Amino acid sequence: METILIKAAQLILSLSILVIVHEFGHFIAAKFFKVRVERFYLFFNPWFSLFKFKPKNSETEYGIGWLPLGGYVKISGMIDESMDWEALAKPPQSWEFRIKPAWQRLIITIGGVFLNFILAFFIYSMLVMNWGDTYIPINKTPLYFSEVAHQAGFEDGDILLSADGKRLTRYDDLDLFRIISAGNITVLRNGQEQIILMPERFEELFLAAKTLFADYRTTRVDSLIPGGNAEKAGLQVGDEILSVNGIKASAFFLLSSVLSENKDSDVQIDVLRGDETISLPVHVNPSGQIGFSQKFANVYTTDKYNFFQSFPAGISQGIRKISFYILQFRLVFTKVGIQSLGGFGAIGNLFPAQWSWLDFWNMTAFLSIILGIMNLLPIPALDGGHVMFLLYEVISGRKPNDKLMEYAQIAGMVFLMLLLLYANGNDILRFLKW
Repeated sequence: METILIKAAQLILSLSILVIVHEFGHFIAAKFFKVRVERFYLFFNPWFSLFKFKPKNSETEYGIGWLPLGGYVKISGMIDESMDWEALAKPPQSWEFRIKPAWQRLIITIGGVFLNFILAFFIYSMLVMNWGDTYIPINKTPLYFSEVAHQAGFEDGDILLSADGKRLTRYDDLDLFRIISAGNITVLRNGQEQIILMPERFEELFLAAKTLFADYRTTRVDSLIPGGNAEKAGLQVGDEILSVNGIKASAFFLLSSVLSENKDSDVQIDVLRGDETISLPVHVNPSGQIGFSQKFANVYTTDKYNFFQSFPAGISQGIRKISFYILQFRLVFTKVGIQSLGGFGAIGNLFPAQWSWLDFWNMTAFLSIILGIMNLLPIPALDGGHVMFLLYEVISGRKPNDKLMEYAQIAGMVFLMLLLLYANGNDILRFLKW
């Protein structure tokens, strides 16, 4: 229960920061062009608000709603989620959004997305300044692969050099996606460069497998817990675990996964001892362990930056995250991608079970990028939908009909609500393991 509360607290705090920053982007742009902002709300407030106040001589009401699905600013004269059609039926006023030039309305519309990206770049900059930039240099590190990667032609110990001729630099989301979506991968194997031709639609096969691609950690036994199940079964220091119940487990993440699936039960483990393969019966304890430990090689590199150096480094990190998210977005429309959609539960599980400011801000920066990109999708009710109609107006010189905009807004909101229900329904089904 404590773990759930810690993750929930991080999720709520993170999303609250992102929503406030996003809506402030719209707010400050509207104020700059002298457009009236009637309300600024964290969370939605149908029927009633948890808290609200309106400063003296201010035209804006500030508040907190009870429905934690985002937030909004109500901009005078704008067709938005407020559904205030009566106000739009009145003659336009000089302070209204609808009377401003298209280019000003465009800036107001993308103000939230712009600040989301700026926030992400700033957070990454501060993180590398305080903690440095820590990563695994993938082009120098031997890796141990999942079964789906082995089937594609990778062998344990391969060092990945390039994907489709593009040099790989670090084991992160972007280079991983480049690997799984590439046509060919150049690897260093036994001191020789070799090219692996990737199977067609490998990225979908990989997603369907629901596993990591590779791990730098081996399954070598470095020490035994005295009296533990591993020692009782006859494991020795230096043994390398190859499989559990016939399931390949030559990488640490594979071994952990298989043992977790066989808690409090007997398993057959194959180990490599010198040049000999030995089978041993071992009992897995209720926590999914058998009683040995490892000393993992430190393959991480940390680059340090001062205050001024941190900004270009942080922006570079942000651009890598943006590139990754855009590149992998096309998989959302595949069968595997649709089945993988998650809601607030899936997002909450991305946060650690123990509070860590480093992890919290890393996740907040990435969610800020996701929020910015998602809001640019050309769906009515999102910023991207408004941008789509504004670009049409700029190009054609004609403003779309208000009724068309109203119907598009309603259709967009219905679509987003259905998507939200589907994504959170997936979370519930996963929790119930249906």
